[in-house]
Amino acid sequence: MFPLVDRIESGAAEDSMATQRLTKQNAAMISAAVALRADRNADALLLLLDGSTDWKRISELTEANENVVIVAVDTIEDLDGAAEAGLKPLALNKEKAPLLERLQEALLEAAADELIKTNGEVVAVYSGFQQGRLDSISHLQLDERMRRFTVRDLQTLESSVPLKTIKAVVDLASQIGREGREGKAVGTMFVVGDHRRVLEHASDSGADPFRGYNKKHRNILDPKVQEDAKEIAQLDGAFVVTSDGIIERSRQMLEVSHEDLKMTKGLGSRHWAAAAITRKTKAVSVVVSQSTGTVRLYQNGFLILQIVPMDKAIKWQEFAFEPPPQSADEN
Repeated sequence: MFPLVDRIESGAAEDSMATQRLTKQNAAMISAAVALRADRNADALLLLLDGSTDWKRISELTEANENVVIVAVDTIEDLDGAAEAGLKPLALNKEKAPLLERLQEALLEAAADELIKTNGEVVAVYSGFQQGRLDSISHLQLDERMRRFTVRDLQTLESSVPLKTIKAVVDLASQIGREGREGKAVGTMFVVGDHRRVLEHASDSGADPFRGYNKKHRNILDPKVQEDAKEIAQLDGAFVVTSDGIIERSRQMLEVSHEDLKMTKGLGSRHWAAAAITRKTKAVSVVVSQSTGTVRLYQNGFLILQIVPMDKAIKWQEFAFEPPPQSADEN
């Protein structure tokens, strides 16, 4: 990653929509990203922004009529006019999330919308060091495991378990893998969907802190429940979650046969159990590795998604770029 410092200054409103004036340096940075995309023959250019901007000018700078140019911001309101300018808009709804989590969300959403190939390459422009400043350009190559996470896989997941439930669980698992708890690494497992059949293969490993509470206080879509789950994740056993996001049980030991499973060397019993239960049931398993923080998602006995902790989630490739001299009117 090679930082390119630039500043986006607020401009006048057009048609009641706030825009951001693009400086000469910012235009040069975007042009460099366009050149890098062409040099690498990347599938798309991704601009991860903090808000709305002059979409028409962005379209001109990125040659959007000839390239796939994805613009990602946190709210759909800030994307007003982007599609009309020939850009591919993405609303992330991740305003308070870390940069790399927002970046990875943009990649997953772009793949889900078939804007990029799941085995492709993307050149991204984003604010890596200070909010409001586009200061970094990176060449991103999707991880091998992510290449298997196709649009068809997303549609299959949504048909058995609502996508919003899966995304909530994956986001929670990613936080656990990245942050741990109280300075210690944490490994855990969530088994989502087909909970009645899953419980036929489960037994208690200890007292269940969620038992006895009503559904409102067991809904994994609720941020408060997610914080409770982070605490309980330090204890042994898996979470069993219904398709609509209710934690039916926690601290469950899964008793399933591992016959005929093919797994990557080095994965422990938690991953074997996660894969096996998805072969026996229609559930989806999401596992957090205690040793690495990596999140893996299993369905039908197979690994279909792998998310490395955010500081290792993306392969970075440096490139040299010398920004133009700063003019006096841009200080």
